[in-house]
Amino acid sequence: MSLIEVNYWEIIKKQYFFKLKAYSGVFTSMMVVQIIAFLLSLGGTGGSGGSGSSGFSYTTGYYNGSMIIAFTMMWALITGILITTKAYRNDDFTFVANRGTSNLSNMLFLLTASIIGGTLSMLSGYLLKVFVYLIFEVDMLFDVTHTISTLWLGIIASILYILLFSAIGYLVGVLAQISKSLIIILAAVVIGYPIYASTGTGQRDEPTLFIAITQFYQGESMLSLFALKVILTVTILFFTSLIITNRLEVKQ
Repeated sequence: MSLIEVNYWEIIKKQYFFKLKAYSGVFTSMMVVQIIAFLLSLGGTGGSGGSGSSGFSYTTGYYNGSMIIAFTMMWALITGILITTKAYRNDDFTFVANRGTSNLSNMLFLLTASIIGGTLSMLSGYLLKVFVYLIFEVDMLFDVTHTISTLWLGIIASILYILLFSAIGYLVGVLAQISKSLIIILAAVVIGYPIYASTGTGQRDEPTLFIAITQFYQGESMLSLFALKVILTVTILFFTSLIITNRLEVKQ
């Protein structure tokens, strides 16, 4: 019997801080993705139009950080997949650990990345408006959402969306460890179902599966209920990933 007692949570903490340093490239890629989305958003993220009379004319444009948030969500999805790959898993051999501590430290890392990504993507939307006002010839700038409470609500919602996509990516990466064919089947469903639904083969009066899922989250007007839905979904996704990887450990 060893005289040194291994603290489970101490191992998780060490792995977590190690990954924050070792996976710094993940945050670099996030900044690159957000900069690209920022530049693409300079053309406006909504409809624009103009009008005029008696020698007076004007044009309107809509600018927000929705594209930046969307790009960050895709980044989170890819990041969730990447940290399950063999190259990243081998980093855990530096510690006396098991798949449980590895998974929990990965989940804490994804939570941290989601908080950083969601906060920066939301703030980038405000930076975009300031940038457009200063660089382009803008006479007036209206911001109907510029309140502290709205900013905090937007940041929280962005973090939750990004965390949800990172959890989905993590589960996809874990499933890939079982069989690559599962990923092919999943990709076929994701790509093929919208095509099937658009042909009108199914019930026309019923929303498609993807629309129904989107409405399940976006249709919620209360942040507390939306947060509850996302947190429950993320918990299920992470718990499923944990169960699958524990079974893989037995097989090995």
